[in-house]
Amino acid sequence: MAGPQPIDFYFEFASPYGYLASLEIDALAAKYGRAVNWRPFMLGAAFKISNSAPNMTIPMKGGYLYRDVERCAKLMGVALINPEIAPMNSLAAMRAFYWLSETNPAQAVALAKAVYHGHWGEGRDLSPVEAVAEMANSIGVDGAALVVATQDLAVKDRLKKETQKAIDRGAFGSPFFFVDDEAYWGHDRLSHIEHQLQNGGI
Repeated sequence: MAGPQPIDFYFEFASPYGYLASLEIDALAAKYGRAVNWRPFMLGAAFKISNSAPNMTIPMKGGYLYRDVERCAKLMGVALINPEIAPMNSLAAMRAFYWLSETNPAQAVALAKAVYHGHWGEGRDLSPVEAVAEMANSIGVDGAALVVATQDLAVKDRLKKETQKAIDRGAFGSPFFFVDDEAYWGHDRLSHIEHQLQNGGI
């Protein structure tokens, strides 16, 4: 008999709420015997369909977002430094993730966590592939091989396919979760996710 389905966690590295969710989703899932499928996707592609844009670039919303994220981080007791370069270009980091996931999914998640921490916990711009390679080296991944892999057509196609899959499922923001095919958008929906894991759907 098959066990419970993993939680699908879609995210964009440029998303501060994605960063906050990345710090909590694994523990929440484990509490209820669930695994987590980490799935970065190109949120800009979804924005084109929803006629939206990163909140940090929108007048009024941008200022509120940064203050709100600061409050959330303080309440969680986690590091947060607003990057000078925002939104970052996540393309290299996402390609690197899917390259690693082919052979070592756990290491791919470790890289994702390192990139998230480097960008939002330390305020670094991790848009350049060389910067992502540095993060990879710090967790024991061959940074030079990573740089080469991000230009591989198969890796590029994998990211495009994962992004399209996310969009086809209805993911339009970061973080975005699917729990037994029920969709949840936002870090502030983790309590709703826990309710479903504990009690079933509403």
